[in-house]
Amino acid sequence: MKKFSINRISVVAFTFMVVAMLFSCQKDLSSSNNNNTSVTEEQATTYSEESSQAEVSFDDAEDVATIAADEEGNASLYGMNGRLIHPLFTELRAAIGDCAEITITPNDSTYPKTITIDFGNGCVGRDGKFRVGAIVVHLTAPLRRPGSVVTITFRDYYVNRVHLEGSKIISNLSEPPSHKWRVEVVGGKVTFPAGRGYSYQSVKTKTQIEGMDTRIVRDDAYEITGRSQTEFNSGLTITLNTETPLVKKVACPWISDGKLKIKINDRVLYLDNKALLSWNDGNKQLEINL
Repeated sequence: MKKFSINRISVVAFTFMVVAMLFSCQKDLSSSNNNNTSVTEEQATTYSEESSQAEVSFDDAEDVATIAADEEGNASLYGMNGRLIHPLFTELRAAIGDCAEITITPNDSTYPKTITIDFGNGCVGRDGKFRVGAIVVHLTAPLRRPGSVVTITFRDYYVNRVHLEGSKIISNLSEPPSHKWRVEVVGGKVTFPAGRGYSYQSVKTKTQIEGMDTRIVRDDAYEITGRSQTEFNSGLTITLNTETPLVKKVACPWISDGKLKIKINDRVLYLDNKALLSWNDGNKQLEINL
């Protein structure tokens, strides 16, 4: 039976995805509702695409950090004869490649501790993403321990040339047998290569709904609810709320169920397990590939 202390967070990012998310293993047409607004359709789709890149970029950093934290926790738990085995970060390197330098301080079974994942001047991971700089992960306790807090910060960090700043805080709210986390982005800032940037914040709750009784990661599934807000330098604000919980299965690259309400100033759109952004009662659509 899968024990709480060793059950691993998904190797795939838990994305509270936005407009540009590839949403379900079986894509359907999406529906929307359009209100009169001063935001043009072209602006709405452009802002939506950029907002989605912020969401994906922060979730990618979370994915890297939590895999590292989970593998470190397992090494501490399964040390031979009470001795810590330095984690090989096999699962993490399967995604990010071998170029990153990974250090643990202190490298023993005590907490708190810090894991630094340093990509230096940059490299392309096996997942095709180009990363520069470092992700710094501070743990108050093992990731899977109820009450633990993981804080992710950045040091001159870029993913696919998008510069990320701020912090992401993961709080373990689990009360066994329930597995639950609160994930919050604080002081988030995203800057694109051309200099265009904006602030970003989000709060999500992730609850594991499948796979608790096995040690296999790929049978896990999570239910995600929450809210995010992107504020552009121009003052335009995009907010996203889950109308119905999003369901993310580890074995599927996309969200398999759920519905988002997207508000861009006073323009309102809806997206439900689709890869298409639609407006004007579905008469206009845009598929955005990340």
